Amino acid sequence: MGAMTASPARRVLLAAPRGYCAGVDRAVIAVEKALEQYGAPIYVRHEIVHNKYVVQTLERKGAVFVEQTAEVPEGSIVMFSAHGVAPVVHDEAKQGRLATIDATCPLVTKVHKEAVRFAEEDFDILLIGHEGHEEVIGTSGEAPDHITLVDGPDDVARVEVRDPSKVVWLSQTTLSVDETMETVDALKEKFPQLIAPPSDDICYATQNRQLAVKQMGAQADLVIVVGSRNSSNSVRLVEVAKLAGAHAAYLVDFADEIDDAWLEGVSTVGVTSGASVPDILVEQVLERLTGHGFEDVEIVKAAEETITFSLPKELRRDLRAEAAALVSDRTAGQAADRASGEVAGEATGEVADQEKDPSGK
Repeated sequence: MGAMTASPARRVLLAAPRGYCAGVDRAVIAVEKALEQYGAPIYVRHEIVHNKYVVQTLERKGAVFVEQTAEVPEGSIVMFSAHGVAPVVHDEAKQGRLATIDATCPLVTKVHKEAVRFAEEDFDILLIGHEGHEEVIGTSGEAPDHITLVDGPDDVARVEVRDPSKVVWLSQTTLSVDETMETVDALKEKFPQLIAPPSDDICYATQNRQLAVKQMGAQADLVIVVGSRNSSNSVRLVEVAKLAGAHAAYLVDFADEIDDAWLEGVSTVGVTSGASVPDILVEQVLERLTGHGFEDVEIVKAAEETITFSLPKELRRDLRAEAAALVSDRTAGQAADRASGEVAGEATGEVADQEKDPSGK
């Protein structure tokens, strides 16, 4: 009987950079700071970032996540998520008498400004992105009459423009770099005079995380991406890993979602995480892998990230006082309307007081 071959050493390739990008870091800290400064509840329109764990953690601290601005009681503080919102949402907040904190990622704001500028110059704007994604809805809302959504290379055939010599493309910040360029190439074939945005719209963090996964995927039997299903950049990392040569790649929110069967016959596991994932979740995945004999961890470094963003400027103001003033302005306005309608004078004062404090105290 021949000598048994030793099973190959089990190792983990850990992608760097991974996890939080500067825009996510800023948004999450903004919610925590707002809760500290102004107390709960702080309303947040949509998930602040697309991550289950982050949302649940902030909910426990007093953040209340809503889908629509109309769900926020007047006189409250509402924060807009890192993905950005359309101008109409700012108007809704004004009408709802809400104090706002805008935690839109500055790199998303850059795309919004590009959209506004090209619309003012009367260009047709082809926005490459995923239909229904919050970021796409926000950007489209900046110039709805000028923007056509292009959802991948297969969507190019149906795109129509008014003047092929005045066309520009922009993109969602969290797409696959390679697929986006494929879409751009198809658009250029159709519209040879297509203009590119002044600088790349896909953000540095998305690109760096994909770069690390490409290097890692080529050497890994299995890649585990930590991230949520509704996180565009996390879903892209799974696709990029497979294209880079990983035999299998899976997206998990938490370590306990890893199926032991995935690890059978595997010697190299790549691990990374999307831009909205706190590192504690990655640490739990590494612990789980250690339990299965994957003890050697090697870092695969694709880039150095030093970028940071300052917190939203609204956090320097007394937003509770501002919100209360918005409501009392409305109440005073209503009282004046009633008085001018010759409603019994004394009753008016009582009603106005009750409106300020429904308990009648």
